[in-house]
Amino acid sequence: MFRLKVNSTVCTFNIMINVLCREGKLKKAKEFIEHMQCLGVKPNLISYNTVIHGYCLKGDFEGANTIFETMIKKGIEPDSYTFNSLIRGMVKEGREKEVSSLLEKMNSFGLIPTAVTYNNLIDSCCNRGDLDKAFFYRDEMVKIGIVPSAATYNLLIHALFLDGRMAETDDLVKDMSEKRVLPDGITYNILINGYCRAGNAKKAFKFYDEMLSRGLQPTIVTYTSLIKVLGKRNRMKEADDLVVEILRKGIFPDLIMFNALIDGHCANGNVERAFDILKEMNKMNVQPDEVTYNTLMLGYCKEGKIEEACNLLEEMKGIGIKPDHISYNTLISGYSRRGDMDDAFRVRDDMLSAGFNPTLLTYNALIQGLCKKQEGVLAEELLKEMVSKGITPDDSTYLSLIEGIGDVDSFLGRKDPS
Repeated sequence: MFRLKVNSTVCTFNIMINVLCREGKLKKAKEFIEHMQCLGVKPNLISYNTVIHGYCLKGDFEGANTIFETMIKKGIEPDSYTFNSLIRGMVKEGREKEVSSLLEKMNSFGLIPTAVTYNNLIDSCCNRGDLDKAFFYRDEMVKIGIVPSAATYNLLIHALFLDGRMAETDDLVKDMSEKRVLPDGITYNILINGYCRAGNAKKAFKFYDEMLSRGLQPTIVTYTSLIKVLGKRNRMKEADDLVVEILRKGIFPDLIMFNALIDGHCANGNVERAFDILKEMNKMNVQPDEVTYNTLMLGYCKEGKIEEACNLLEEMKGIGIKPDHISYNTLISGYSRRGDMDDAFRVRDDMLSAGFNPTLLTYNALIQGLCKKQEGVLAEELLKEMVSKGITPDDSTYLSLIEGIGDVDSFLGRKDPS
């Protein structure tokens, strides 16, 4: 365009400034504003807002403020978008205490904070777990006549779920309905995922049905959450049917969803069906990982098929999947429960050779196995070893030892501090 002497407009320059900001080239974007002025094209509010937003996204509030001051000197008045970007940048830097001065400056330009302004503040509070302050901002926006948006409710509902405050979540959903704020796809996904994590399948599926009736599409994460909660409720037929339904919609399961299905079937004693799912994964070119194999190994161990579980360990090594400490602990627990302590200690040694240190679970499994075989002395030696390695015994450790020693008074009266 320059070469052909085609005149550029402010719109052309704004597009280029936006591209530079998206690529994080803020210095170049700033220089571009200066360049357009040299060419006789006056930057407008969009030009400056774009660069301010770019600096704020990068967490450089000082840089954003410098552009803001330059803009004011040029006689260009800011708008709500300008201040929303600055507020977002300020809270990103953890300077929320300074927000009040920015709100005052906003007011001095005759601008009223919007739902977006308060959502930035609420989001910051939720991210650091300060829900009291988040609800303070919600109440403040309502007080000045700003109706909370679906995004406001989404932030608060998600934070309440993370904090385990289920009753208050129900109150917020009710409040949304009373204020005639329509839930969006994000709202439903948060509610479904939250209730699934809490183990409340009934409520999760209530919102799922409501979501579908409104023509909103659940995400693959939401479907995975539903499969997990069905697994916890021993409703794997429904979980399998749900997968058929999402395949019909053209949504293909990912590794996490397949792992959830395998886990559900193994937990409910249907290891054979879990292996069918592994075959389906291979057909769909979804590569299993250590979680897939650990889950299948655990399923075998629950059925007492420890040798088959050991074969799986070798199989995963053969296809290039490195076993982790969970893989070894699963086998150690399986052998210990069966009373095969020589094999349990052999796997423990393999675990050490692979570069994994024993965990609390490793020691508890071995101590439990030794105590069941009335090998209390060896179990106590293991207790001393785990303490020396900085691993704190838990209730399970001590209950196994008391059972193995058989004399509670003697055990509790020991002078040995370990």
